[in-house]
Amino acid sequence: MLKPLGDRVILDQPQEEEETVGGIVLASNAQEKPQTANVVAVGDGRVLDNGEKVAPSVKVGDKVLFDKYAGTEVKYQDKTYLVLHEKDLVAVVD
Repeated sequence: MLKPLGDRVILDQPQEEEETVGGIVLASNAQEKPQTANVVAVGDGRVLDNGEKVAPSVKVGDKVLFDKYAGTEVKYQDKTYLVLHEKDLVAVVD
């Protein structure tokens, strides 16, 4: 498995919700990018200027909401993941 460095977080493929608007199904390229996904790996945390390490505020298994265009898509062993900084996460979804 991929191991993120520092304050980075790896998310599984973002969850797409298929919706219709007025009975019309939108093409996949016309739909907005999904903004929720599950955390599959978390880095050790970020290091402050004084050398102190801050632990990440999310853990593996959390479902999170993230900024629309945040992160980088990565393919690893035929799966697509999203790697982003913890600061790009907006909330943990209960």
